[in-house]
Amino acid sequence: MKNTNTIKVNFKGGIIDPARLYNILMACGKSGLLYVRFGLRQQLLFDVILENVSTITAELEALGVGYEVNEMEHPNIMSSLPAEQIFIQDTWLKEEQYLSILDSFQYSPRLKVNISDASQSLTPLLTGNINWISATEVPGYFYLSVRFPKTNTIYEWDQLVPGNEIAALSLKLEDTILQHRSKFYDEGTANGEELMALAKIVESFHTKPAPGPLVLPPFNLPYYEGLTRYGQDLSWLGIYRRDELYSIKFLKELCLLCIETKSGPLCSTPWKTIIIKGIKENHREVWNALLDKYHVNVRHAANELNFQLDDNSLEALKLKQHLVKHLNDDDIRTFGVCIGIKTRKKSEVFSSILVRRRPLIRIGKWGFFHVYDILCAKDYNPNERTDFVFSKDNPKAVLAEQLRRAVGSYYQRNDPKEPEYEMVEERF
Repeated sequence: MKNTNTIKVNFKGGIIDPARLYNILMACGKSGLLYVRFGLRQQLLFDVILENVSTITAELEALGVGYEVNEMEHPNIMSSLPAEQIFIQDTWLKEEQYLSILDSFQYSPRLKVNISDASQSLTPLLTGNINWISATEVPGYFYLSVRFPKTNTIYEWDQLVPGNEIAALSLKLEDTILQHRSKFYDEGTANGEELMALAKIVESFHTKPAPGPLVLPPFNLPYYEGLTRYGQDLSWLGIYRRDELYSIKFLKELCLLCIETKSGPLCSTPWKTIIIKGIKENHREVWNALLDKYHVNVRHAANELNFQLDDNSLEALKLKQHLVKHLNDDDIRTFGVCIGIKTRKKSEVFSSILVRRRPLIRIGKWGFFHVYDILCAKDYNPNERTDFVFSKDNPKAVLAEQLRRAVGSYYQRNDPKEPEYEMVEERF
């Protein structure tokens, strides 16, 4: 849409209060909006024509809702709470721990913060700048992994941090990084030990030595949509939209149904989807009726669900549709593979296999004559760094075939005859 502005509203940790969302949607409706989106960092996004920006921002301010227009000064805090109970069972990190940690953030971070359970694959562990990963062997404590802003440099601290100190330590690290930008911001030689010394972390916080380096779990993306039973007499509902657009009318009724049936929590995920947990057995019929009313399909093919795209990128969405069509036509198995599409420089797309679009010629902010590279993560684990370039400089005409071969390489990864590829250091 011409002359549009993107407004972002953060939901801390991806946890959405249905009443708050309902009021935001009412404000959107007053500006003539019909659809909203959810983003990679579990935030709410909506595109507003220039003439309506002042109207909708005034409505948000009246509601006491924080927002940003065309900015990412305060990235949303990500968490793996959407996976708790339904994709994670045997773990000490429960909903109450998440809520306690998130409530302790009395400031809006300027750097990206991730809070993750180490035993899940629904949300990424290391796409933030300050990444907290639960220590499975030490209940109540977290590993800290710092990815310095605008760099590939990652520092893993050798101490564990209690959950009740995560917010304060995150703020201390953020302030130190931003006060010493020349050392730690967009600086490939950033030194983690120097950061800790400047921040005086050891002197100020109650840490304990880590039992060893953080071991990343194997990646296995769960099927995250549909109405599915879990626990005793409970169900969860995952909703995905092919075009990433969610009808405001549908979401308003969904919020009211959450309130009426006392279902929840309502969560957004990094897959630009929503999950409603705690649906009681006697309410399954009314939830199915809501899906029927708005013709919401909840059984998409897995080879469509395992794509990750840049936020608000029509180019990425069109390319996904092109690639999914070819995968379907060729009946290609993609189970266990997370495929990313990256159309913007230094964007963070979580993926086992990354399709990177880049221009051969760039004039200012405009790019021309695009080609595509295919990169694979180490061990095809999206939480790892990029390990090798599978193929590069591909025109779009051959991209689907090259992706098919890359997916094939995932299933042949234990073959000792697998060829060597060019190594690279870029993080997705």
